[in-house]
Amino acid sequence: MAASGRDGEKAGEDLSSVMGFSGFGKKARTFDLEAIFEQTRRTAVERSQRVLEDRQKDTQGELSSGPSTAFKQREKPSASTSRQQDSDDSSDSEIIGPPVPPGLTAQADDDDDDELVGPPLPPGYSGSTAEDNDTDDDSDTMEDDDDPVKKIPDTHEITLQHGTKTVSALGLDPSGARLVTGGYDYDVKFWDFAGMDAALQAFRSLQPCECHQIRSLQYSITGDVILVVAGNSQAKVLDRDGFQVLECVKGDQYIVDMANTKGHTAMLNSGCWHPKIKEEFLTCSNDGTVRTWDLNSEKKHKSVFKPRSLQGKRVTPTCCTYSRDGKLIAAGCQDGTIQIWDRNLSVHTKFHCRQAHTPGSDTSCLTFSYDGMTLASRGGDDTLKTWDIRSFKKPLKVATGLTSYFPMTDCCFSPDDKLLVTGTSVKREEGNGKLVFFDRESFRKVYEIEVASASVVRCLWHPKLNQIMVGTGNGLAKVYYDPVKSQRGAKLCVVKNKRKEKQAETLTQDYIITPHALPMFREARQRSTRKQLEKDRLDPLRSHKPEPPVSGPGRGGRVAAHGGTLSSFIVKNIALDKTDDSNPREAILRHAKDAAENPYWVAPAYKQTQPDPVFAEEESEEDDDDKEPEWKKRKI
Repeated sequence: MAASGRDGEKAGEDLSSVMGFSGFGKKARTFDLEAIFEQTRRTAVERSQRVLEDRQKDTQGELSSGPSTAFKQREKPSASTSRQQDSDDSSDSEIIGPPVPPGLTAQADDDDDDELVGPPLPPGYSGSTAEDNDTDDDSDTMEDDDDPVKKIPDTHEITLQHGTKTVSALGLDPSGARLVTGGYDYDVKFWDFAGMDAALQAFRSLQPCECHQIRSLQYSITGDVILVVAGNSQAKVLDRDGFQVLECVKGDQYIVDMANTKGHTAMLNSGCWHPKIKEEFLTCSNDGTVRTWDLNSEKKHKSVFKPRSLQGKRVTPTCCTYSRDGKLIAAGCQDGTIQIWDRNLSVHTKFHCRQAHTPGSDTSCLTFSYDGMTLASRGGDDTLKTWDIRSFKKPLKVATGLTSYFPMTDCCFSPDDKLLVTGTSVKREEGNGKLVFFDRESFRKVYEIEVASASVVRCLWHPKLNQIMVGTGNGLAKVYYDPVKSQRGAKLCVVKNKRKEKQAETLTQDYIITPHALPMFREARQRSTRKQLEKDRLDPLRSHKPEPPVSGPGRGGRVAAHGGTLSSFIVKNIALDKTDDSNPREAILRHAKDAAENPYWVAPAYKQTQPDPVFAEEESEEDDDDKEPEWKKRKI
């Protein structure tokens, strides 16, 4: 019984342990935390003293017997204290690796933080020189960071063949994945850097404005739509694939006040998107107005700004732009002025410079710096100027001698806002067009790139990619980049090999391959209808064959062509008589003998009373001549 009771208790304990309630009812253990902490502290102190004694013994052995014996002595204590080292993982004071040379032991004792990890240093090497070299490298990198010229990505370039005419518009989406180019050949081409290979071919080409030159292209801040400004009066908005989203309405050209029309009435010059509001964009036109538009309302503009000269007359704006915060709208005009409005107040200008550029020249570009304080203007008078909008009467800096032959010659700031970039124009075969870099503060020309043997029209420096896009006058779009300083963009497509053209396989012998020759695999095909058509052709009812003419006597209610009726006789004998009746006398006398011998119609009725007809006899012309009087005769 006792054994069976023990077995039952044991089985109950096993069951309780399996079920997880074996500890119920027992008293919890108590721990003295202060005693545990004190024991841990003592153990740590003893261990640190032991390590320090071992280190002192090693240094004494090295000094007395040299490196070889020191290394052997170092092995013994390390073996004896291996268990302690395994238990103490947090100790960082021990030397790892071969022993330290004698010349560096003093430094190791003075500063525990400068312990060396790895193989020993050479005898003639000192740590101070390494630190000096590190400081020199740091200073060099600091100098490189301070020099903006070394940040220009011009070590490599790729060339995109847009066409043969001037590339007058460039646009990059905010992420830098796609480039869009437009030119004087009316084409807009889309380039995808991630999808292109080394062949550098555009994946789409279209003519959104038919026979009008492209003036400006720009992606919105979200990159989902593109603003297309061409030589017509209606700007268009396309999606990323080139399909039309919006076309601005055209205004009434017979209305004098352009503020009362719903849209532009003359050729467009420029346009851009709002930097903060993704649905708003700006256009300027030869009708003398600058208009803002909303992407959701295509039937009318949003607001109108009308530039005016000093005399209050209408002036044509040639370029327009938003400030970086989107609160100001700037326009460069043909009379040489630069006029800036508050976006919410369209009547009077907020800033106005009357003599910014030479009157009569087209100001081709206005752009704000990234800090929003400086405005750069590229004039048709071959100058590049910077302005402080807080004191807008005089320019800050002026650069001259920058030839410009195009009304859309560009300028832009570098991503770090320290450089200003523009292009120069050249005549055909008279030099190379250049991309010129100016220091923003001193306005000194610090760098230039010879792009091609044609004018440089458009330039674009993308801040995320750190790559420069250039449009030239001979139909090329070039991309300058640096493999180290640039990101993505052109680097993605140059590393891909060209796709091999698929060549058609040719067979040496002509084989007839019939995979479905067997009836079980043969597809049901439509039977030929040629034989059925031939049978239907022979059937007169199915082919609607016309009835042939009746031959012989008439039948079936039809009269034969030569029957016995009076009409048939007349047609046969009289109507079809083809005797010549040109001489009526002979035609009558032809029947005279028959009428005299067999009178049938008229003569029998008047036979008794009718006199005999007497016809005149024919006389010859000679007898008539003899009977003529002498004075009528012809004298010979």
